[in-house]
Amino acid sequence: MPHVLLIEDDASVRDGMELVLRRHGYGVDTAATGEEALALLDAPEGARVELAVLDLMLPGMDGFEVCRRIRARTTTLPVIMLTARGDDHDIVTGLEAGADDYVVKPVTAPVLEARIRAALRRAEPSAVSRAAGADLAGLVIDRAALTVTKHGVPVPLPPTELRLLLELSASPGRVLSREQLLASVWDHTFLGDSRLVDAAVGRLRAKLEDVPARPRYVQTVRGFGYRFGPL
Repeated sequence: MPHVLLIEDDASVRDGMELVLRRHGYGVDTAATGEEALALLDAPEGARVELAVLDLMLPGMDGFEVCRRIRARTTTLPVIMLTARGDDHDIVTGLEAGADDYVVKPVTAPVLEARIRAALRRAEPSAVSRAAGADLAGLVIDRAALTVTKHGVPVPLPPTELRLLLELSASPGRVLSREQLLASVWDHTFLGDSRLVDAAVGRLRAKLEDVPARPRYVQTVRGFGYRFGPL
């Protein structure tokens, strides 16, 4: 049974979402503040959490900072953020903080559950292509071990960023559109948003590139999408 940490300060929303998740077979821990959520993740019971659903508008420490601190603790925990406004700035800032996906409140039960299932699938090693690895200009991608190193130094990547890198590097030089990447990496076949791709590319470049503004590995093809280099 997958176990979800639900971080939401509104008691009625929190209780309703917890009920929905439990009805779908999830174990649920809840927290009303970011501080409470981080304390739970640091406690022994935090080891059972497989995904966090995080509201951005929290009292005290806001969701952006909570997401950054979660990412500082672990690269493997998927984070889905909740935003009430659907504001572009909030969404982009949350994605840049390390969130894997987002939903806008009020969210229906089928949409939330679909996003959670997709995020958990991305975190499963069995869901990742295990084609031959790559060694390009100091970047070594080991698809069997699911590890990435640059000049011999490990580069820890969250599941979404790893899946994105594996998808792009599977066919060096081939241009993949944002829609193709949304479908193959995020499994968003009906609710896609190109901001998810752009934010993940930005995070990936910050970790892989010597100069993120002049990328060698993950290159933009204006008007089309992204390709993996160097070319």
